[in-house]
Amino acid sequence: MKKVVVIGPESTGKSTLSEKLAAHFNTVWTPEYAREYLDQLQRPYEESDLLEIAAGQIALEQHMARQANGVLICDTDLYVIKVWSEHKYGRCDPRILQQIARQQCDLYLLTYVDLPWEEDPQREYPDPEMRHYFYDIYREIVSNSGVEWKDIRGTYEEREALAIAAVQQLLNRP
Repeated sequence: MKKVVVIGPESTGKSTLSEKLAAHFNTVWTPEYAREYLDQLQRPYEESDLLEIAAGQIALEQHMARQANGVLICDTDLYVIKVWSEHKYGRCDPRILQQIARQQCDLYLLTYVDLPWEEDPQREYPDPEMRHYFYDIYREIVSNSGVEWKDIRGTYEEREALAIAAVQQLLNRP
């Protein structure tokens, strides 16, 4: 089975794209576990919550992988937790870093910040400068990951077409 991770800054269409890709390839997708976790949290999140979120993301991916049809589409991976942890707390728990070293991916789809910002109580950085700042961090991550990646930009339709072509190319390889 192949694993495709849609990664990028907030409000760049990751969830929408993940859902569309899963439908197109007749498979399942793994939502971002942090959303579910934070929706149920009755207080602001703390650094220790990031370990719970990481564990939940891993468990959710493992569960969805058993249902996948040749390819699993993931709305983010543990790198997102690393980026947020380092930005907000100045560090990332070594246990999260160990899990990142173990995670596997066959293709990253990096979403650009050219979609309009959509307000959401869980989103923190609508400022265009910050959106570009986070995009650059994710671009560096995927560039240094050793994994193939594609830059996904444009309208929702253009993004979907680019992403479908990239995933199809991955699936066509022997």
